[in-house]
Amino acid sequence: MDFLSAIIMGIIEGLTEFLPVSSTGHMILTADLLNLNTDSESVKTFEVVVQLGAVLAVVVLYFGKFLSLFDFRRQTLQSLKPRLNLLHIIIAMIPASLLGVLLRDFIKEYLFGPQTVVYSLVAGGLLMIAAEKFHPRATAETVDEITYKQAFIIGVFQILALWPGFSRSGSTISGGLFARVSSTAAAEFTFLVSVPIMLGATVVDMYKSVGHLSSSDFTLFAVGFITAFIVGMLAIKTFLGLLKRLSLTSFAIYRFVLAAVFFFVVL
Repeated sequence: MDFLSAIIMGIIEGLTEFLPVSSTGHMILTADLLNLNTDSESVKTFEVVVQLGAVLAVVVLYFGKFLSLFDFRRQTLQSLKPRLNLLHIIIAMIPASLLGVLLRDFIKEYLFGPQTVVYSLVAGGLLMIAAEKFHPRATAETVDEITYKQAFIIGVFQILALWPGFSRSGSTISGGLFARVSSTAAAEFTFLVSVPIMLGATVVDMYKSVGHLSSSDFTLFAVGFITAFIVGMLAIKTFLGLLKRLSLTSFAIYRFVLAAVFFFVVL
């Protein structure tokens, strides 16, 4: 891997991590087009590092909201209104976290591959179309109006994101729509929930891979990390704006096109 490849991969990760289009699918396709050896430990670890850059973008953009999650001061009657708290995040994390730990080896062995990604791109697109077409009227228009039950339902749908290519935001926004949460509120909730889950997975993967790296790898990692961080911040803001103007079906159609590209280019 060279500096140009590191920048390109960082851009792709930053652009796609929080869009409902599958960052995993884009990273696999990009690595193939760049002729990168995806079996190399350094390349695998690089992909983990750039994901951490995207996670940091969420932390910076929603820093105030993260701080408010830990505000346990008693509310006055005047300020007593629905507010997102840490328990919402924990409830939403539990389903995917438990299954992720139990099925980690199975997922790594059987679901990380171009062919399974093609299937998940199509399946995720169909779910998004169904969610947009058949969802009931939203009762939670903002992230602070999300109930514990709605948080749990979104967490259950997040299990689908364990299948590489399905897309965390695609599955959770769809789950949010079915749970009567607006698409923008579900997207913001997804960003917040993704931080502890992605951070935990990243730390585990980096710990297992660090022994295979050399000092020359870290400069490239820094380039990819910074690129993913900057692009990720721009992508999050842009995506929330797009959700107000574009339908989920638009993203689903893009997923179908990407699956076709995968089929003819990678497979």
